[in-house]
Amino acid sequence: MAQFSVNAQRYDPYKNFKFRIKWDNRYVAGISHVSALKRSTEVIEHREGGDPSSARKSPGRTTFEPITLERGLSHDPEFERWANKTWNLGSGLGAEASLKDFRKDIVIELCNEAGQLAIAYTVFRCWVSEFQALPDLDANGNAIAIQRLTLQNEGWERDATVTEPSEPGFNEPA
Repeated sequence: MAQFSVNAQRYDPYKNFKFRIKWDNRYVAGISHVSALKRSTEVIEHREGGDPSSARKSPGRTTFEPITLERGLSHDPEFERWANKTWNLGSGLGAEASLKDFRKDIVIELCNEAGQLAIAYTVFRCWVSEFQALPDLDANGNAIAIQRLTLQNEGWERDATVTEPSEPGFNEPA
């Protein structure tokens, strides 16, 4: 396993507003929000008859929370194209879903303030469980129309090959 490097010049934690999402080896345009990567492991309590009155605890099943991606509505069909692999109206009886390629691995990349790749996670075997093509529309509103995908997944892993970048500085006059 690769060692994570430490940048002695960096004192501040990374911000959450510079990120990219990639699937099919291409960056997906316009994503403005990604929900948290979260996993939970069930607790199994047990005790033996001769144990003290307290229970022992062991890890059980681990589940991974769905990930939500949001972006402003545009003509880019990537969200809809992927959502249609799970269910596509009018594709014919028995062909409503694509069992061949409805799952994708995605990569979530977090960048530092200079736009350099700092941290990356690969999320495995994602598929679209919910697709919002259009938001609520409001003639009196003043907001961006947002599309939303909810992705089920089977786990994620940090990419240890992504090391902490050496952050650029400004050239100071001599």
